[in-house]
Amino acid sequence: MEAHAYRGTCLANVAAVYDVVLISGAEPTWEKEFLLDYAVADPTDQAALAAAGRALAERYELAGVLTWTEWYLVPVARLARQLGLPTTAPEALQGCRNKHTSRTLFARHGVPSAISVGVRAEREAADAAALIGYPVVLKPAAHAASMGVIRVDTANELPAAYAFAAQTAGHGVESTQVLVEEYLDGAEVSVECVTYQGQTTVVAVTRKTVGLAPFFEELAHVVDANDPLLADVAPVAVAALDAVGVTDGVSHVEIRIVDGRPHLIEVNARIAGDMIGHLVHLATGVDLAHTAADIACGTLPDLTPTRSQAAAIRLIYPAYSGTLTERCLDAEFTDSTDWLERVHFHRDAGDKLVLPPNSDMFSARIGYLITTGPSAEVAKNRSTQAYRHLSVQVTPV
Repeated sequence: MEAHAYRGTCLANVAAVYDVVLISGAEPTWEKEFLLDYAVADPTDQAALAAAGRALAERYELAGVLTWTEWYLVPVARLARQLGLPTTAPEALQGCRNKHTSRTLFARHGVPSAISVGVRAEREAADAAALIGYPVVLKPAAHAASMGVIRVDTANELPAAYAFAAQTAGHGVESTQVLVEEYLDGAEVSVECVTYQGQTTVVAVTRKTVGLAPFFEELAHVVDANDPLLADVAPVAVAALDAVGVTDGVSHVEIRIVDGRPHLIEVNARIAGDMIGHLVHLATGVDLAHTAADIACGTLPDLTPTRSQAAAIRLIYPAYSGTLTERCLDAEFTDSTDWLERVHFHRDAGDKLVLPPNSDMFSARIGYLITTGPSAEVAKNRSTQAYRHLSVQVTPV
């Protein structure tokens, strides 16, 4: 998937206020227009990352270092510490990355969360599921983007589900465990938070549409600057960040509302994916990428809202796996609307689209469209309206 389709706005917004030097695993392409300089090194290789960081520090006066990539959180925090720059402790970020550790910390600090058991074998998973009670959720302890996450309703479904989750879990760095967890039956939201020197401000709440059962794929998001749910979820999100030890940075805290009460899913100590940071900017005027850069440089961020509206994203998927033959949005419609903020396709005719369980959702996603409005309801309705003007043709495999 094209990185610039989802993170391009982050880099552009940071480069608008700071000189940026980049450490990347490959030669930069689209990023170059935003860069002062760069070094090529694998960010997951701590020694290579440290060497690249030191080399850049010799050429420039580095003020801060940050990442919005989940898999780089711990190595980048270690690099910041080595360079004497502000950061949440690497040990705390390891706790965020390892969901088993997070659950333990939530329980220790009284943060409402799901019952969770870490396992390393199918038999252990079956025993844990029987103890917790079906339905349960199986997930890798250290991954991201709902990869390898599956709901299991009966004991008969567990062997195949465990194999599905374990395949992804085996690639984890912080842990290769599979978690068997209580299924939290309720609406899913995320809380977009900013923490500076241990003090957290909740900026926005994102309401999610999750589907394609038994998987937990995110299909749409909406951010409303005036969402009344913000007051209910903010204290739990802040308590979760305190529990895991996040002291500095932008975080994406996922929650389910069960019987009217918030329960933690997980803490992601970086800017949300799926353009959620951009939705927050459109809805509130708060630029989370700029904010993350300020915090990385030890500067108090300005979180004053300058907008009060809503923004929604609809992620575009095929109804079934196959070969994409057409994708377009009616040009007459796009020209006649001022609330369709953007539409982006990152799949072309001829591309193979494979849905779970045979692959992850990123291999099937065709693109997205973003709409705005005075309220969440209007933004979502406009998103549906735009979606109806979309033409997607897929030839089944």
